[in-house]
Amino acid sequence: MSGTPDPTRPLRGRDLISAADLAPDEVRRVFATAERLKAEFAVTRRHAQLPLLRRTLAMLFERPSLRTRVTFEAGMIQLGGGAIQLTAGNVGWGVRESVADVARNLGSFVDAIIVRTGPHEVAVELAARADIPVINALTLHEHPCQALADVFTLHEIFGSLRGLVVAFVGDGNNVFHSLALIGAGQGVEIRLAHPPGYAPDPAVVARATALAEANGGRVVLANDPRAAVDGADVLYADAWTSMGQEAETEVRSAAFAAYQVNEALCAIAGPDARVMHCLPAHRGEEITSEVMDGPRSIIFQQSENRLHVQKGLLVEVLGDPA
Repeated sequence: MSGTPDPTRPLRGRDLISAADLAPDEVRRVFATAERLKAEFAVTRRHAQLPLLRRTLAMLFERPSLRTRVTFEAGMIQLGGGAIQLTAGNVGWGVRESVADVARNLGSFVDAIIVRTGPHEVAVELAARADIPVINALTLHEHPCQALADVFTLHEIFGSLRGLVVAFVGDGNNVFHSLALIGAGQGVEIRLAHPPGYAPDPAVVARATALAEANGGRVVLANDPRAAVDGADVLYADAWTSMGQEAETEVRSAAFAAYQVNEALCAIAGPDARVMHCLPAHRGEEITSEVMDGPRSIIFQQSENRLHVQKGLLVEVLGDPA
């Protein structure tokens, strides 16, 4: 069901497998809905209307989760629907049954699927085989819902996104891929400082660069973290070792030792720079507690916004047309 985004089409019934599946104005549409829902929820922690009443979401989780599970499940409940978590032991695709069979079964049971897995190809195949919307809740290649929450948070704090400079310090990983695609489409300058050998996917960089050129943004890759953060509005830290890469922990720790987001690195960016992290954080590794708990940190606002942005996305994808 995924394809080249068409801003004239509604989001209803659409997949979100890559951050590139949403055109820049579609991202802003999700943000507008999220902003409205967040403002309403802040008053009574309830919604006067329940746009997803009796809608059902299946959550296929092969990876551990705190934020993703709670924000999607709570979001569905708060909007009047329900969610069912299925772990790898419940489904066992590729062993117990095929991805195609899982997709066909779930398509007759529920209204949408979110998938949190390792191989990106699993999410792609699930979306191709299912006749209901499929949302990528994390693969090793992308994390689009995280990027939506990140850029929404920047919108809340800075207002205008065009010309904002975000320096991602660490791995050219799934989070960076999605952040580059979403941010570039909103006119943000996305920088990455990474050790040699840990560059992002060139195809993602090419797509993000094209989006940046069309929307007033920029994508910059470098190895020196000090140069990357100089003049940045935001420093973004992420774990040096992602889920599924545990065997590489020792090698990665050595490679990324100079890429810690600490007070010294923040000082290069300037006194007003903010700090983000998609969590979970390994305090004392990629980020210090001093920075994470300090006045620069917008990390927990960023985390909270997973709830509100995903609600906005779910309403746009599953809600009845206005």
